[in-house]
Amino acid sequence: METPDNKTQILNGEGVKIDQKTFAIYWHSDSSLLYKYRLVPHTQQWSSWSKRNAATFFKVKEGTYRFQLELSNGNKHEATVLIDLPFWKQTMFYIALIVLISFMIFVVIIIAFKQRIRLLTHSIENEVRKTFRIRDKANQRTQGTKTNSARQTRTRSRKYKKVTVLFADIQGFTKIVEHINPETLVDELDRFFIQFDAVVEKYNIEKIKTIGDAYMCAGGIPNINRTNPIEVVLAGLEMQKFMQDSRAEQKSELGFWELRIGIHTGPVISGEVGTKNVSFDIWGDTVNIASRMESSGMAGMINITGVTYELIKDFFICDYRGKMPVKYKGETDMYFVRRLKPELSADETGALPNRKFRIKLQHIRLGDLETFILNKLNNELSENIQYHNGAHTKDVLTRVEILARGEKVSSEDLLLLKTAALLHDVGFLVEYDNHEDNSIKFTKEILPGFKYEDDQIEQVVELINATRHENKPRNYLERILKDADLDYLGRADFISLSDKLYKELNTYNGKMSIKEWNQQQYEFIGSHTYYTATARELRQVNKTRQLQKLKALVDNK
Repeated sequence: METPDNKTQILNGEGVKIDQKTFAIYWHSDSSLLYKYRLVPHTQQWSSWSKRNAATFFKVKEGTYRFQLELSNGNKHEATVLIDLPFWKQTMFYIALIVLISFMIFVVIIIAFKQRIRLLTHSIENEVRKTFRIRDKANQRTQGTKTNSARQTRTRSRKYKKVTVLFADIQGFTKIVEHINPETLVDELDRFFIQFDAVVEKYNIEKIKTIGDAYMCAGGIPNINRTNPIEVVLAGLEMQKFMQDSRAEQKSELGFWELRIGIHTGPVISGEVGTKNVSFDIWGDTVNIASRMESSGMAGMINITGVTYELIKDFFICDYRGKMPVKYKGETDMYFVRRLKPELSADETGALPNRKFRIKLQHIRLGDLETFILNKLNNELSENIQYHNGAHTKDVLTRVEILARGEKVSSEDLLLLKTAALLHDVGFLVEYDNHEDNSIKFTKEILPGFKYEDDQIEQVVELINATRHENKPRNYLERILKDADLDYLGRADFISLSDKLYKELNTYNGKMSIKEWNQQQYEFIGSHTYYTATARELRQVNKTRQLQKLKALVDNK
């Protein structure tokens, strides 16, 4: 007998014991004889007669077998074959091994899955926390300054330096009451005031109250902004247009509805008054003067003070009316607002602004955004961020305007560039790594509140993306912003700025020697080229000088 691993045994009447399922049996043969065989109970049938002197068996189960050999001359031989496999060759061992391996794989998968879930959960929690932090920071818009009201138990007040107050009053309301029934009167007033509410909401103006036929609102509260005089006057024009359109549509007996509007800009105090029925109100000379403007006006007109006129004259056509005495204030100039300037109007009446108007207004609103962002960078950034701080953002903002004007970009493109310059590093408020991603999230969160349109926000996002170190600019706006961001390379104070950047990077991105840093800066400046002609003209010479200074530093250390 022979097994696949070449183990040979003599098969005799007593039989043999093997640990293989496959084996071959050989016997001495006589060429004059034929042979047949079987392995019982593995095979019950005899093999056919042949002169072969070998029999091979495959995959025989564990157990005891009888090998029977019969010769053609009638002789018979028999031997016992015992197959006794070691445990590692038994079927149950393989099954158990497969089960064990499968279980171990399953356990590993479960552990890996749980670890993955834990990591994903941690990552999601971090992103959620980061998103809430960004949203919280974006929503912390500048509020008015609280007055010293410790002794005022019922009034929680705030003081504002620049608020535009509007009073609107229906001309001849007493006579109107005499001619129509109460139900019609209330319905008409309700229709007017609902429309007025929609207009003031459109321009982020705060409705104060209505008293009978009088309507009062104010811009610049509770969120402080520079644009409130323009927005309140614009709202006044829309109110007058609505009244005029309504008058044309009304029946003859209701054709005498006309509106007087008065507007003034100045400081006010606002607060909530009352315990059960709490109401919001404003006080101060500004309110009184606005009321005087309304009472001194004319039906169908908007009467404003000289103070408001100086703030809105670049947007509206106004007629000078003369002076009016104001108690304790002397005299004030008065103007009638006629309409928007033709180049800023979307309609013939001059009541609706066009895109050019909105861009012009956004440039003013950008000042509010600048104050908000720089305050956050100056007050909330870590002290370890010595370079990418409010000063750097302000430098980039200044330089981007210089380069943009040198490259003769449009007014809207200048707006987008300055906005991106303001926001490109605001992500450092959240975390140092991947700050551009956080700046983009912050941008999408805050710009809708400053009246940026969706396409403008997307362009600002693309500009911020371009400031990544590895990204190349794809258009002229990105080239301008890239040059402004790296303007420090050609500045006279380059060495001190470079030192701040070195300290900042060493804090957050590992250690390097000052010599290694100077060498790195030297190589970077040597290969760097400004993208715009204006930047090359203004900074290339200075950049060459900085390269020489760096060369001296590298050679001396």
